[in-house]
Amino acid sequence: MAVKQTAGRKELGEFAPKFAQLNDDVLFGEVWSREGQLSLRDRSLVTVVCLLSMGLVDTSFQYHLMTAKQNGITKTEIAEILTHAAFYAGWPKAWAAFRMAKEIWSEKTENNAKAEHENAMVFPIGVPNEGFAQYFTGQSYLAPLSTSQAGIFNVTFEPGCRNNWHIHHAEKGGGQILICVAGRGYYQQEGEAAQQLLPGDVVNIPTGVKHWHGAAPDSWFSHLAVEVPGENTSNQWLEPVTDEIYSLLK
Repeated sequence: MAVKQTAGRKELGEFAPKFAQLNDDVLFGEVWSREGQLSLRDRSLVTVVCLLSMGLVDTSFQYHLMTAKQNGITKTEIAEILTHAAFYAGWPKAWAAFRMAKEIWSEKTENNAKAEHENAMVFPIGVPNEGFAQYFTGQSYLAPLSTSQAGIFNVTFEPGCRNNWHIHHAEKGGGQILICVAGRGYYQQEGEAAQQLLPGDVVNIPTGVKHWHGAAPDSWFSHLAVEVPGENTSNQWLEPVTDEIYSLLK
């Protein structure tokens, strides 16, 4: 996934244009965006530990902690990372880092993001999608809107959540239509580049096509999943979308 950064030009574009260009285009545009080397999650881990070891527990550290969370590092993992690093980087530095991380990974912050996402659409988020949890990476939510004539469900993905590769089958008719209603997500058909999804986008998925869909790493995402009526319809769940594939999103 290519990382886009504009902070350099915004903060220092006039005062230090070359530094701003190197920050936005080289550090983030090239180093952070190198494909097939390290995942964004791994780069976040390395960056957090490097900044901690130097005692740079400032706004830039806060930014990289927030990015680490968006890139999939959990509250349990960041606590273990900082605890381990404390023995090498210094105990006072770790204390300062923990104060900042505790706020970023707080349930209050996560609940606020969820509430803001729900307020951005007219449909409810629903309840945790426990019945299909085994086919998702991350937490998803399900709100049935119609179960007669055609099944229509509002499916919500937390940041980084996506469903497994899967195929819709039917002897006649069938397939699925996705209508995006809030946040930012992706749809990918096997053998093709991932397609970014924004509110108002519509995806028609015919039967027999292997695909997946879900949220962007840094955004909640909701779409209506419309079940196209057909004869002897079924859904074939396949393997999860790997971190390697997911990290290549543009």
